[in-house]
Amino acid sequence: MQVEAGLRERKKQQTRAALADAALRLALEKGPDAVTVEEIAEAADVSVRTFFNYFPHKEHAILARNPEHLERALDRMRTAPADESPLTTMWFVVNDVLRELENDGHVSRRGELIMSSPNLLYQLMLTSIDDERQLTAALTERMGEPAGSVRPALIVSAAGAACRMVMELRKAAPDRQIRDLLQEAFQLLAQGIDPAFGPNSEKKGHS
Repeated sequence: MQVEAGLRERKKQQTRAALADAALRLALEKGPDAVTVEEIAEAADVSVRTFFNYFPHKEHAILARNPEHLERALDRMRTAPADESPLTTMWFVVNDVLRELENDGHVSRRGELIMSSPNLLYQLMLTSIDDERQLTAALTERMGEPAGSVRPALIVSAAGAACRMVMELRKAAPDRQIRDLLQEAFQLLAQGIDPAFGPNSEKKGHS
């Protein structure tokens, strides 16, 4: 039973990867707006019905959107050690996704394509907002804070912003590793980006 379940899961992962690879290749060749679901399914050698078992639309396939990533992140958050800080938990969550990206092999090309397509950027923004909403709810519960608390929401949003910033900075500094940039970003978040922050203090020369 376990062997069969493992084989089924491996087959699902292979099919999802084949669809995502085909979607990216066709989007790079033709442009993301010109690609159709039918073309992606044909290139991956599956039916259109199978395509929709994995992705709700072609943009999610081009983005290589995998809902299992979010499920793993939520599970990691719920099962985090009691003495682990919230930002540390987010670091482990982000690193899990980073490992997936490193194994992808297409992260740079996919990132460049996304940045050049307003539609893909919009879809990425929508999925990111939904992910952050669910992660914030889970972290709020884990921290024992009431709904609407700023701290857990800020931690989740800052971690997401750090990931997006790192992908953008990598274009200007291709010699730097994504993991090193991310480590630096999280270290700055942990230390406080600007300890001298004080908008309510009276400044000389200002009324």
